[in-house]
Amino acid sequence: MSSPSQAKPAAIVWFRLDLRLADNPALQSAIERGGPVIPVFIHAPKEEAPWQPGGASRWWLHQSLGALDSDLRKAGSRLIIAVGPSLTALQEVARKSGASAVFWNRRYEPALVARDAAIERALRSQGLEVQCFNSALLQEPWEIRNQSGRPFKVFTPYWKHCLGKLDPAEPLPAPRTIRSPRKWPRALPIAALELEPKINWAGGLRSAWNPGEAGAQVRLKHFVHEALTQYQSNRNRPDLAGTSRLSPHLHFGEIGPRQLWHALRRHAATKGLGEGWRTGPFLAEIGWREFSHHLLSHFPQSPLEPLRPEFKNFPWYDNPAFLEAWQRGRTGYPIIDAGMRELWTTGWMHNRVRMIAGSFLVKDLLLPWTEGTRWFWDTLVDADLAQNTLGWQWTAGCGADAAPFFRIFNPLSQGEKFDPQGSYVRRWCPELAKVPTAWLHKPWQAPQEILTDAGVRLGQDYPAPVISHTIARQVALEAFAKMKASGNPTDSGCD
Repeated sequence: MSSPSQAKPAAIVWFRLDLRLADNPALQSAIERGGPVIPVFIHAPKEEAPWQPGGASRWWLHQSLGALDSDLRKAGSRLIIAVGPSLTALQEVARKSGASAVFWNRRYEPALVARDAAIERALRSQGLEVQCFNSALLQEPWEIRNQSGRPFKVFTPYWKHCLGKLDPAEPLPAPRTIRSPRKWPRALPIAALELEPKINWAGGLRSAWNPGEAGAQVRLKHFVHEALTQYQSNRNRPDLAGTSRLSPHLHFGEIGPRQLWHALRRHAATKGLGEGWRTGPFLAEIGWREFSHHLLSHFPQSPLEPLRPEFKNFPWYDNPAFLEAWQRGRTGYPIIDAGMRELWTTGWMHNRVRMIAGSFLVKDLLLPWTEGTRWFWDTLVDADLAQNTLGWQWTAGCGADAAPFFRIFNPLSQGEKFDPQGSYVRRWCPELAKVPTAWLHKPWQAPQEILTDAGVRLGQDYPAPVISHTIARQVALEAFAKMKASGNPTDSGCD
């Protein structure tokens, strides 16, 4: 047995977007190293500029940090809260605790990759041991290249390549106990970070979500047992509970993709489904998440610049009134307005409706895709730089494996197809609740007596369409043709 003088110094575990105890390689490695473990979270939003967490993300982070601290305390530990600069905060904790090592799980945003590399160099130069791990992805972005040694640009060959390589290990269980230091460093209360919004915006978020590792596990269990079997047929229906709603839990690292992989594998084995789950649509959605990080890693300029350079010349409009109508769910197109109101109220929007609303912004209103990026960044609880960028560039037709610009969603037919009974619209646009289903997705076409009976005064209770989709579609196609004729596109550098 070692004497106290021979006891191993403490190790700091720097928590970031890995707010869980199970399957957390940085935490597990620190425990296995021996010695006390000091869990630390550092709030340093300026280091993430220009992509500091938005309002909805800050609300979620506040709740998730509280849940993590509670889980740590059950294991005999606690979470130390500090504020940046991150290097200064880590040095201070190490100095006061006598810690000789710092462990963390990687982040992949370009600004933070550079920051972490600088911090690692500085800590090592001071004699501290530094180790970093992958807890967020199935594959490191730099490990995947095509046969030419270049990044993939198209999802299908990318994911096929990944599936040929993937065989992730079983997830690590949560530690039952975590050895604490004799004396804890000083910590701030979570409330000192002022993450929660001062306006009464968070009521809808609280009623819709249960942030934290336990909430993620409940959500996963419900999805696997209640919705996974019908995922293929129901995932495009916003009126049904057909999706997993795991995206914010994944973003904040309350659950990891390796855990999802093995949950699907176990479910398939239990149901005797064979290996079909590996090529199923839900695992493919995990693949799209991986693909987005692959692209962000290889093309760090993509959050602000189109991957297809010809789109730098696209004749976008500058129309604040159109933008505000879209943001507030006042476009006059019910399926879009329902989605934008769901987003504002709950911090989340069904993926099919995200595509419809996104198409309307960039192809009907001809507003820049970066306006959509910024709005989603502030209002989504699952706002993720890689996925947000991929989604908006896909919608605008200017990114990797993007939908062609001339693929323009018709909000009327999309609403009728994917919300056939109008349940989704009636929930989020209650002023239209009494409009008959036949007219619900096109109230501007309804006879006046129908609207009167439903208590709707078009232009007062509910807006008339801000723009004609038929005309807007033609204008968009002409703008696209003008862009194509204006210059010769160059290779975006990815295959």
